[in-house]
Amino acid sequence: METSRRECNALFMLVRLFALALVLVLPAVAAPAPSNPDWTLPYPPFHIVGNIYYVGSKDLAAYLITTPQGDVLINSNLESSVPQIRKSIEQLGFRLSDVKILLISHAHFDHAAGSAQILKLTGARYMVMDGDASVVQTGGRSDFHYGGREDMHFPPAKVDRVLHDGDEVRLGGTVLVAHRTAGHTKGCTTWTTPVTEKGKTYHVVIVGSPNVNPGYQLVKNAAYPQISADYEATFRTLKALPCEIFLGAHGSYFGMNDKIASRNRGEAQPFVDPAGYQSYIAEREQAFRDELAKQQGGH
Repeated sequence: METSRRECNALFMLVRLFALALVLVLPAVAAPAPSNPDWTLPYPPFHIVGNIYYVGSKDLAAYLITTPQGDVLINSNLESSVPQIRKSIEQLGFRLSDVKILLISHAHFDHAAGSAQILKLTGARYMVMDGDASVVQTGGRSDFHYGGREDMHFPPAKVDRVLHDGDEVRLGGTVLVAHRTAGHTKGCTTWTTPVTEKGKTYHVVIVGSPNVNPGYQLVKNAAYPQISADYEATFRTLKALPCEIFLGAHGSYFGMNDKIASRNRGEAQPFVDPAGYQSYIAEREQAFRDELAKQQGGH
């Protein structure tokens, strides 16, 4: 009985020590990566205009651009998104295996974590803007803001072509222009392409991201000294782009759900929204300027 009592006491002390260790360790654990239920909620794939289709979730946008020589996919999204993207492509009557080129909006896990898997499944060429190429090749570990957070890391993927501002990506008669719209990431990319449908040509703009994330240091940022200058250049670029069809890295950027509802009510082409594009860019620029002024001590 005495031996049993001593064993119980020893076990109790071990449990207390383990609990104390947890208390000491837990504060050092990074907070979980931000998420949104709409990022993983399946969404019926749909035709946008010309040869451009939506194959993302309710909010994480992914675009399939079809051509006679194979297809282009913009954004691989989360690791868990790959089966959903594949299913959406197949629902539209296409095949994931026909994807020849993979592009992204920017090198954050919610747009690039599935890339390694997509590349393995398709053998596609991965083309990424200078400034983001190293980030995707290190799986997010070299990101200027999130590099130290393991919960923001993702499977590394080899980049086949490093893009620069103004570079063209061509496949089967389709020409996509890569615009470096940095700040959100060092190589954040806005894609533009002209698309013709029923004899009319539309300028399509797929916005990378003009957002200033919580915690971004816009002043005296040693990891990204030119961050504010890059945001300034980004807004100049975005405001100057001709845009009829307004799209973006998240469905929420361009009011996707409302536009699909309008289409369901019979509106022929609700994605033609030049005023909505300019309004969105103006609102995001003001948010940037407000945050910059705050960090400079102006408020």
